[in-house]
Amino acid sequence: MQKVHTENHLIERTGWLRAAVLGANDGIISTASLILGVVSAGGGRHEALVAGVAGLVAGAMAMAAGEYVSVSSQADTEDAALAKERHELATDHASELAELAHIYEQRGVDAALAQEVARQLMAHDALGAHARDELGLSEHTSANPIQAALASALTFSAGAAVPLILAVVISLPRLMPGIGLGALLCLAVLGAIGAKAGGAPVLKPALRVTFWGILAMAATVGIGKLFGTLA
Repeated sequence: MQKVHTENHLIERTGWLRAAVLGANDGIISTASLILGVVSAGGGRHEALVAGVAGLVAGAMAMAAGEYVSVSSQADTEDAALAKERHELATDHASELAELAHIYEQRGVDAALAQEVARQLMAHDALGAHARDELGLSEHTSANPIQAALASALTFSAGAAVPLILAVVISLPRLMPGIGLGALLCLAVLGAIGAKAGGAPVLKPALRVTFWGILAMAATVGIGKLFGTLA
């Protein structure tokens, strides 16, 4: 008997990976930007750390709440679609069989074979077949609100801790360039790690997240200097 070839695809990571990378990126960018904005406005280390810690706590809670609400809405939509499909299978099985066979025909399967494939798949798991091939849902891509919320909160906190640690250990005269460069380096590494974990090329994601980090920090430094001048 021929051994079945198994492949380790990375698509099942997309849910938690997206939330984790987004959380860490936001933690680094927002906290570094807050600290740089405070320092550029004339604030000292104490004020910068207070702003950074407050940003960490508020940002982690906001990320968790936002991800939970967003992914819960997605899960509700998926549940409603499955409920509708379940009702249609119970009330009009023949039409659902024809619909599934038509989907396979559209993908290039011969009409007779498509009909037989649809019949066998529906005999095995009708709802699963329609969820996968009609609705595009599977266990690898289904929404998980709690997983996304926890991943976002934890990774945001981890990302936010980086500029906070730098704000503690770097001397005040070198605080702004030190935090800026440190944050950009961490963003580039994070972008590369996220791309590698997802099986994608690393250069483009690293450059992309670094660009947006530079833009965010430059904007807050400019605003801080403006308010510092006005004060």
